Amino acid sequence: MWVIMKKIDIRRKYYKLKHDYFTLNNAVTVAAFIIASSWIWGSMMVMQRNFNLQKELDDKNRQLIIAELDTANARLEQRYYKTNEYKELAVREKLGLADPGESVLILPQNSEEVKKADKAFSTKPSSKPILISNFGQWINFLFGGNSKSISK
Repeated sequence: MWVIMKKIDIRRKYYKLKHDYFTLNNAVTVAAFIIASSWIWGSMMVMQRNFNLQKELDDKNRQLIIAELDTANARLEQRYYKTNEYKELAVREKLGLADPGESVLILPQNSEEVKKADKAFSTKPSSKPILISNFGQWINFLFGGNSKSISK
C-alpha cells in the first residue's frame, strides 16, 4: 500500500509540474527571453568592439597630428638653417668672429660671497609639510580660507 501511495504522489507531482510549469506559454516565454538575451549580448559585444575601434582610431589620429606637427617643425628648422641670420650666428659661434664695432665682454667667475648672497635670496620650501585633515580642506574650500591660516 505504501508503494502505491508513493507512485500516486509522484504522479500527482509530475502532473502538477507538467500542467503548471511546462506549458506552451512558459516555453514561448523562455524562448523569447533567450532570444532577447542573446540579442542584447550581441549588441553589447558590437558596442564594445566599436568603442575599442574608435579609441584606436582616435589614437591613430593623434599620432598623425603629431607626425604632421613634427614635419612642419622640421620644415621650419630647415628654412631657418638656410637663412643668413643662422649662418651668421653659426660663424660667430664657431669662429668667434664679431661685427665691426662689437666687443666681447668677459665676466669673471662668481666669487664665494656672491654665491652665498644668492643662496640667502633663494627661497627654500619648508622642510615640514603642512598636514590638514580632509574636513579642514573641505572647510577651507567651501569658505575660501587660506590653507596656512587653518593650519596655524
